[in-house]
Amino acid sequence: MSHQAYATHVRAGELTARRISSSTLTYEITLTAYFDMENGKGAADLQHNVNFYIGSDGPITAPRLNIINIGNNTTQNIYKINYTFPSAGKYRISYEQDNRNNNVLNIGPPPTQSLNFYVSTTLEINASFGMNQTPVMLNAPIDLAAVGQRYIHNPGAYDADGDSLAYRLFVPQRGTTNGAGINLQYKDPNLVVVPEGSPSYTETGASPAKFSMDPITGDLVWDAPMVKGYYNVAFVVEEWRDGVLIGQIVRDMQIIVEEARNDRPVLDPLPEICVEAGTIINQKITAQDKNGDKLTLTSSGGVYDASLVASPVAKFTVAQQGSQGSVSGNFIWQTSCGHIRQEAYDVLFKVEDGPADGSPNPALFKKLADLGVMNVRVYGPKPQNLRGVEVADPAGVAYQLNWDSYKCQIPGAKIVIYRKEGCTTLPEDVCISGIPAGSGYTEVGRVEVNETGFLDNNKGAGLRAGVSYSYRLVAVFPRPGANPTEPGSLIGGGKSVASDEFCLQLPMVMPVITNVTVDITNATTGQITVKWIRPSSSAGMPAQYQLYRAVGQNGTNFTRIATINTNLTPGVADTLFVDKGLNTEANAYRYQLEYYRTENGALTKLDVTEPASSVWLQQGSAIPSNVRLNWSAIVPWSNSNQVHRVYREDKANPGSFNRIAEVSVTGAQTFTYTDDGTDRYAADGTVNVPISTTDSYCYKVETVGSYNNSQIKPDKLYNFSQIICVTASDTAKPCPPVLTIDPLDCDNLGPDTYCSAVSFANNLSWEYPQQVGGKECDQNISAYKVYYARYENETPTLIKTITAPPAPLSTTFVHSGLTSLSGCYYVTAVNGFGTESAPSNTVCKNNCPAFVLPNVFTPNGDGKNDVFKPMDCPAFVQSLEFRVFNRWGAQVFDTKDVDVNWNGQTNAGKDLAAGQYYYEAKVYFESTQQGGTPTTIKGWVQLLR
Repeated sequence: MSHQAYATHVRAGELTARRISSSTLTYEITLTAYFDMENGKGAADLQHNVNFYIGSDGPITAPRLNIINIGNNTTQNIYKINYTFPSAGKYRISYEQDNRNNNVLNIGPPPTQSLNFYVSTTLEINASFGMNQTPVMLNAPIDLAAVGQRYIHNPGAYDADGDSLAYRLFVPQRGTTNGAGINLQYKDPNLVVVPEGSPSYTETGASPAKFSMDPITGDLVWDAPMVKGYYNVAFVVEEWRDGVLIGQIVRDMQIIVEEARNDRPVLDPLPEICVEAGTIINQKITAQDKNGDKLTLTSSGGVYDASLVASPVAKFTVAQQGSQGSVSGNFIWQTSCGHIRQEAYDVLFKVEDGPADGSPNPALFKKLADLGVMNVRVYGPKPQNLRGVEVADPAGVAYQLNWDSYKCQIPGAKIVIYRKEGCTTLPEDVCISGIPAGSGYTEVGRVEVNETGFLDNNKGAGLRAGVSYSYRLVAVFPRPGANPTEPGSLIGGGKSVASDEFCLQLPMVMPVITNVTVDITNATTGQITVKWIRPSSSAGMPAQYQLYRAVGQNGTNFTRIATINTNLTPGVADTLFVDKGLNTEANAYRYQLEYYRTENGALTKLDVTEPASSVWLQQGSAIPSNVRLNWSAIVPWSNSNQVHRVYREDKANPGSFNRIAEVSVTGAQTFTYTDDGTDRYAADGTVNVPISTTDSYCYKVETVGSYNNSQIKPDKLYNFSQIICVTASDTAKPCPPVLTIDPLDCDNLGPDTYCSAVSFANNLSWEYPQQVGGKECDQNISAYKVYYARYENETPTLIKTITAPPAPLSTTFVHSGLTSLSGCYYVTAVNGFGTESAPSNTVCKNNCPAFVLPNVFTPNGDGKNDVFKPMDCPAFVQSLEFRVFNRWGAQVFDTKDVDVNWNGQTNAGKDLAAGQYYYEAKVYFESTQQGGTPTTIKGWVQLLR
């Protein structure tokens, strides 16, 4: 079929794969291609088959199995083959097709009709992955964009295995040889403006226009197009399992921007739904159109497809499809135990407008759309009626636990038993399954889901006598579709909400520190009060407390400061010590308590408490009219999820502190407050002050904490920090991070390592210091900036600004889509007020070049080994100067072709005689040195006829 017959018809496409045999590495490989039926109908109709490449193996012909007209002058075309891979490993599957549309505005080089369309998928084949399949994209990229209006696309990616998905933008590519692709000239579509350099705007009028992709939801947003025309963009859908990247798919798609006189419709905000398996979800979905246009409301997602999700599938019904101005539909899903999984189900909703009844020239109406994704999490039912009794066991102290038969008897599921010391209440959040992080529980065993009992004897070592133990259960489930017997089947599976606690309320045999509060702030006469609770024991028994102190919140050099003899009589003031003569201006202090009791007539040490520090208050970075406060305490109780108190000295009454704020805190990152001079706590009187860089202000903080243990009273623990007096100009500056890059082990890489590589990536990580040169670093970091230079002598340019979420800020970055691993990087830190640190250390990375030549070839025209060229594939070769000499030293051939491709002839085309020839190859490898790093390779080759 002629080249021209295939031109200008591919709008978008992606490749997916699924394993279809448990005994062989046979996969069904599918190309889903979207063809333009307005500008390329002839070529689209004739596209009866396409060619795939598996690595460099190909072309492999795939027939078209289905054509569906999906509207907007677009058809969806499905091509499939079955392919058996020779072994486990990483494979690139690719497809290319001539030609793209002409006059695409953001890719090049022009004319764009001379550029082919190319997509690839990276498939990781590993026995531990079982019957894995790549994600599928269920939302077709066919919606028009309108000048001046926000455009959104979401691929509706769904992974039937329950793997985590992540999204990132990618540079569109064109195919080269043997299934490989290279980047096109490209700029993000929001940078296309006419005339060049003129401003761009969002839908709401802000400048500049923005183009981005949400790495978590997959929302591709362009806010807003400025110039009518064709644009091509690409993105990657990554598939992750247990923190490991196991595959990725590239979707290349075309966005058509039109002038439109109507406004896009808008979906109402979508909720996040978390339900227990077995719950019926009935959620109303509504959309509006301010122009009163006809509206079509649809939904897509894996929850509707019985081949992707366990029965029963969801339903979406719209009673009055096509109603004008407003439309509503109902999402209904009877969830079941088979729907439990770790990842949320993403359900995509789309509203598209159309001409209202009686509209003039309805054929000229430009349909616009809005998209939204609703997350639905299905968790396992809570295990019920956990109970326990102490039983006799050869190991010593042991407890027999029992519970009711579990509701969801899924093959391969387990009941996991968790234990901790001390009775604890956990906050319940149905959107958080399992045991919340940081709650102190440890897994002590797991049993099959059909079992209802477990003996805890600490794995044969026996439990500690006299300790109150708290137990909880969590059910864990295999990934949807996983074989329960395959290794790793529980990775990526779902969990239940933790069961109610069963706690053995035994008397507390050890004291517990409850307070380390600063009474006096002074360099020589500072004072801290330490309190603890009395252990449960009979009064009158001689006992002893020994209190130890170390300097610093993390101090380990403990010194005994007090010995307190007691007979454990209630009401006696023997659970308190006032520590005097301290430098509380410069130091925090850390305390721990040793407890001795009478055994066999002698005092014997029973145990040591967990250490507890004083609260340490510091100044953070702020604008000149504010004072920022940061505080911390390293204690065995929790100061999180409480309301802390901030006090400022009343200048009219020196020494008197007025409470100015109550700060709701979650984790340690939120132990901060910025004072702008406003008193936000009125109960003790309002004292507002102007914050000036010339005045000093004194502060202290009172933390509120709890052990969350019903046996420890009081429940609320109050502790003061030291007092600090500061000015608004005394702010710490951000310090440069310490940067590292993943190294290459060139000695252990084979010559074919990079043969199937589509692109490359460098993995950066860094640490932000607490202090540099004894000076505190500003910990209020709001962003990191990553800079990159291709060559050592170039000035690095900003390539990524990392902001929240997630919180805390990520300290890693993957620079992907590279054509070479060579390059240099540094990172800076930016505080909450925009101050950027000095650059970090600069790290550079070079490629591991590969260029191996054979020592024999046979240019006899039999199609086998006729050409002398590098073995496997040359890697990172920038340029080449290659010369061949006969045995008398006369040059007979030279070339600058990086693949050599010597056919045994002179440059004049004359066949050379059989025999031994000598070569010299001056190879310039891509490196951090501009122009490449030259390497001279000399050798011989036997030419056989």
